Amino acid sequence: MRWPLLLSALLVVLNLILFAVDVRAGLFMLIFTGIFIAVSMLLYFYSRKGLYTGLADFAQGFGSAEARLLDDMSSAAAICDQSGYLIWTNRSFDEQFLSEHKASNIQSVFPDISREILTELDTQGVIHSSFEDRRYLIEMSPSTLADSEDGEEALMPREGQHPVIAVNVTDETELVRYRQLYEENRSCGGLIYVDNYDEALASIEEVRRSLLTALVDRRISNYVTSMNGIVKKMEKDKYFFFIREKDIKRMIEDKFSILEEVKTINIGNELSLTLSIGVGKDGADYQTDYDDARAAIDLALGRGGDQAIVKSGDNVTYFGGKTAAKEKNARVKARVKAQALQEILNSGDKLIVMGHKNGDVDSLGSSVGMWKIATAFGKKAHIVLNTVTRSLDPLYKAFKENPDYPGDMFVTGEEALELLDGQTIVTVVDVNRPSFTEEPRLLQRAEKVVLIDHHRRGAESVERATLSYVEPYASSACEMVAEIIQYINADIRLTPLEADAMYGGIVIDTQNFVNQTGVRTFEAAAFLKRQGASVPKIRKMFRDSMKDSRARAGAIERAEIYRGHYAISSLDPTDVDSPTVVGAQAANGLLDVDGIRAAFVMTPYNGQIYISARSIDEANVQLMMEKLGGGGHMTVAGAQVKDMTLEETAERIKRMIDEEEE
Repeated sequence: MRWPLLLSALLVVLNLILFAVDVRAGLFMLIFTGIFIAVSMLLYFYSRKGLYTGLADFAQGFGSAEARLLDDMSSAAAICDQSGYLIWTNRSFDEQFLSEHKASNIQSVFPDISREILTELDTQGVIHSSFEDRRYLIEMSPSTLADSEDGEEALMPREGQHPVIAVNVTDETELVRYRQLYEENRSCGGLIYVDNYDEALASIEEVRRSLLTALVDRRISNYVTSMNGIVKKMEKDKYFFFIREKDIKRMIEDKFSILEEVKTINIGNELSLTLSIGVGKDGADYQTDYDDARAAIDLALGRGGDQAIVKSGDNVTYFGGKTAAKEKNARVKARVKAQALQEILNSGDKLIVMGHKNGDVDSLGSSVGMWKIATAFGKKAHIVLNTVTRSLDPLYKAFKENPDYPGDMFVTGEEALELLDGQTIVTVVDVNRPSFTEEPRLLQRAEKVVLIDHHRRGAESVERATLSYVEPYASSACEMVAEIIQYINADIRLTPLEADAMYGGIVIDTQNFVNQTGVRTFEAAAFLKRQGASVPKIRKMFRDSMKDSRARAGAIERAEIYRGHYAISSLDPTDVDSPTVVGAQAANGLLDVDGIRAAFVMTPYNGQIYISARSIDEANVQLMMEKLGGGGHMTVAGAQVKDMTLEETAERIKRMIDEEEE
């Protein structure tokens, strides 16, 4: 409406210019300008009111149409305040939720909408809820409520002073049902291996072997079929099965009862059959599920078998694993690994070997054995050792003070990184978790990695290993390295000091040949004895100080007996040179008490709490420690926890014991 007035001002300026050029032309233009200004003023002052009235009528009609549209639309909508009070609802909302339930608050309709959600909502939020066996998607948008000119509050959210929440409700019952059907009927793949098939067959008469095979096939087939799956035998001791997601959940709820059922097969066989099961699920395609199943079965076998592992992406769930790994008398695998190690050594010119952090005698002894193998093949070798604990100090000094050994036999992690090149072989002993090694960066940068360990594998393990030799049945890493030395194609003669280091590793890890000891353990010890290992010298070397003995006795004295069979205690690390070692010794000592199934000793050290868990055969402490991020063997395990007090850690251990008992 102002544009004609602005144009009138322009005409006045033009009129003045014409007067300067020609007076008669200016007079003629003045008449036209006057008429234009008069008409513009008339329109501005008299027609504006009518135009505003028309715009207001249009806005009012549009607002009414908008309100009717909101009221008539099929989607349920409402407006409530921050307390949940329903200010306005459309017809669909009334018919669906308020026809039989006269509610004035949205929380009485959807209890999942809490007061905290309503008051703290600052942007658009989404929540899923249910009403009378139907599922709904509720979208909530915060806004404000304006006051109308007549003093009454408008029902539509506009800019103003009163905070409100616009609610839109969509029925998603069918969508949820179809999504559930899709997820339940997704196909999963799994593998079943018989762990000790050959050993079990060898333990019975030849005429009964076919019957044993048939019974195993039938048990596995019946179990998978009862879960609505199909199973196909691939080899004499390997099976592949195909099953739906919802039936895998039944297997999980059943805790894979086939693991126990197959052990009941007995037709004269001396060994009970055990199974390893690997399942892959939730993959993007069948190939991903199969790869996860392969990874799960490898993990199950690496942990000693007799267990089922379900792998879904990075999530790994364990079942079973309560049977100690059976020692295999056949040394074919040791010989094959020894030959493979020889080929790898021939392809490089340098060896760097390392164990786990806060190394023990087994870690150092097996490292010395690998150092000896490398030097026997003419390779330069180094042992990574960042911290020399009190338990390692006698051995470490013996090597450092002996002129027959080079000064760079032991290096730190930083020095090892500088020595690393493309022809360097990095060997990890007595640990299979990269984060627990002396220098994890070596594994990330090395092109060739060798892994030798006797601990059960966990979800975290050394990847890209050129050679992986993990045997949970072995007593120690020193036992495994001793076997490799015997089978590798080189005339290796250990010095008495090297034999002492390896023999000491076996003695310490088996607690004087009491724990995790098999025939091959004694044979490895006999080999080391022939190489010059001295038992009296080893015993003197690893004697405890009086401070350590008192600390160990104090931990045993303050032990709490939980549920009548579990000992829980803590070690005072004050004035103790190697608190974690003494804590482990205290846990071993508690097992000598009659009636104790498992012992747990907590040791505060370097800002963490180290837990040493020990049992004989009645409790699987490895499964317990894995829940705390640790691991180990069924009877010897440990973990490290941060940001927890001794009291909190003890309560966590008690909860795990309760779960184990249940």
